[in-house]
Amino acid sequence: MFETVKCKRALSPSGLPGIDYALNPYGGCEHGCVYCYGPEVTHTEFGQWRIVKVRSNIAERLAKEVRNIDGTVGVGTVTDPYQYAEKRFMLTSQCLEVLRSAGLRVHVHTKSDLILRDLDIISGMKGEVGITITTLDEKASHVTEPGAPLPARRLDALRELTCAGVDTYALVGPVLRFLEGREEEFVEAVASTGVRRMCIDRLNLRPLLSQRLDRMGITGSAEALEKIRRLAGDSGMEVTDVF
Repeated sequence: MFETVKCKRALSPSGLPGIDYALNPYGGCEHGCVYCYGPEVTHTEFGQWRIVKVRSNIAERLAKEVRNIDGTVGVGTVTDPYQYAEKRFMLTSQCLEVLRSAGLRVHVHTKSDLILRDLDIISGMKGEVGITITTLDEKASHVTEPGAPLPARRLDALRELTCAGVDTYALVGPVLRFLEGREEEFVEAVASTGVRRMCIDRLNLRPLLSQRLDRMGITGSAEALEKIRRLAGDSGMEVTDVF
C-alpha cells in the first residue's frame, strides 16, 4: 500500500557515526522485518509500518538543500531506499543523481538487490554501500523479513557491487539464533562475495520490539555473534560493531 506525501525537507541531521545527513525517500517499509526498530523510532504502529509513504517531491527538495552543505549523506538510515516501491517510483535513483551532481559522499544501506539497477550511478560516486545479510536459510528469512529479497539475491548484489569496485560491506544484524550451528557456512558465503568488511549488529531490544519477538520465540545469539566475529576475522575481513 502506498500513500503519496510531500516533504518539507529532504535531509535531516544524523547522529550515526560517519554520517552527517540522513535521507529517506520513503516512510515505512514493505520488508516487514519483525526485528525492525523503525516503528518505535518514528512512533509508528508496527501494523502501519508497511504502508509506504512516498515522498514524491524529495528530489526537488534535495536539489535545493545540497547547494550549501558538505559531508556524507546516509541514504536509507531508517527505511530501505530500495524496497519494492523504489522500482515503481524511482525516488532513490533521482536523489542519487542529485547527490552525484553535487559531489557529495554517500553511505547507502539496503537489503535489496534492486540497488544493482543504479550501479552506473553509484560506481561514479564517493562513498560506500552496506547490504544486510541475516541468514542463509530462506525459511528463516521468510519468517523474519517477509517482504525482503532472499539472502542469495543479496549475496549476489554484494558480489556484483564489489566486482564493480564499489566500497561495500556486509551488515550482519541482528544476529539471531537461526545462525547457531551455521556460522562457518554463513561466513564462507559472505566472504565468497569478495567483500572485505563486515559490520555486526547485536539484537538491540526496545520495549515493543521485545514483546513482538517474545511472542514469536525469536531471540538473539551472543554465541553466534562471537563465533561469526572470530571466523570473519580469521578469513581476513575487517570486523567492526555497528553500535
